[in-house]
Amino acid sequence: MEIIQTIDQLKSFLSEERKQGKTIGFVPTMGALHNGHLSLVRQCRKENDVCVVSIFVNPTQFNDRNDLKTYPRTLEKDCEMLKPPGCDYIFAPSEEEMYPEPDTRVFNLGPVAEVMEGQKRPGHFNGVAQIVSKLFDVVAPDNAYFGEKDFQQIAVIREMVRQLHLPVNIIACPIVREKDGLAMSSRNTRLTTEQREIAPAIARTLKESCTFAAVKSVKEIKDWVINTLNRIPPLRVEYFEMIDGHTLQPIENWNDTKEPVGCITVFCGDVRLIDNIKYEHLK
Repeated sequence: MEIIQTIDQLKSFLSEERKQGKTIGFVPTMGALHNGHLSLVRQCRKENDVCVVSIFVNPTQFNDRNDLKTYPRTLEKDCEMLKPPGCDYIFAPSEEEMYPEPDTRVFNLGPVAEVMEGQKRPGHFNGVAQIVSKLFDVVAPDNAYFGEKDFQQIAVIREMVRQLHLPVNIIACPIVREKDGLAMSSRNTRLTTEQREIAPAIARTLKESCTFAAVKSVKEIKDWVINTLNRIPPLRVEYFEMIDGHTLQPIENWNDTKEPVGCITVFCGDVRLIDNIKYEHLK
């Protein structure tokens, strides 16, 4: 396993791999790795000849400076975790390496980027598009792997890839959860012991809502989920949207879509947690 910090060196290594006819798989991360990330690495390893993982906390996607400052950084531990699943190259560049000058590109990512996180975190998806397009340019992967916990982000990246005509397959992988149901996230490390015990209520409530969604309207399910979670301190729902899983636009009735998905963001104290659930049984 090689740990590489410069674009030129990584391009050189991957050029040699490509000359041998090898396929390149890529898992972009911001580090603070957990088993959710490692599941992406394992799938990447299984489906490609070469596995590349990037570790870079991207400043342009943070609209909250404090969130950027407190985002966990555990590079040494991350590198150790990437050995068992078979990562070949770790790309861990500095901010100066990725942004030798300010990236002034503005992406018009359309409706998929305008709802939910797009409304709550202005500029976030433009920053995501900036860094992912830069990383795709460096790695030039055949396949890139993303977790479905960031459901909207995957749709945004697919739209960016479509607009830029990039020859990469975007592969969405299922959410990986803790034993108590909490969606794995680097932000979970910021939860206090008490908050960590309470946070699984998010996934538990979403799952329970599926059991009676068939006999309730979209609005009734939304209201029930929001009210249930808001009654549990210190949880506070920022939004819960029922959307079409393809267009990401809000739905009002179950028959508005063949792929209903509930996307939620909840503050547990000051830690912002996201999750989603597919209401597949209704179709």
